Amino acid sequence: MIVKITSKRQVTFPARVLDALGVGPGDQLEIVEGPDGFALKPRRIDHSRLGTLHDKIRRGQGTFDLQNFREQPYDHSLRD
Repeated sequence: MIVKITSKRQVTFPARVLDALGVGPGDQLEIVEGPDGFALKPRRIDHSRLGTLHDKIRRGQGTFDLQNFREQPYDHSLRD
């Protein structure tokens, strides 16, 4: 399989390759150098290193509706 390098040194991988690696938009690939050349590995998030928000969510408060928040009028005097 051959991929083209653009003038900005960017590469587009075929969807079949990305699907096989289990990555999608926003994910990262790690390039690992080995004795036989370079290999691509999906960069996984170590969830054990992430803090939990469980204790920060107030029960019974419902969910935050971002669209509703954006549609609410705001006070122009509070703007920077």
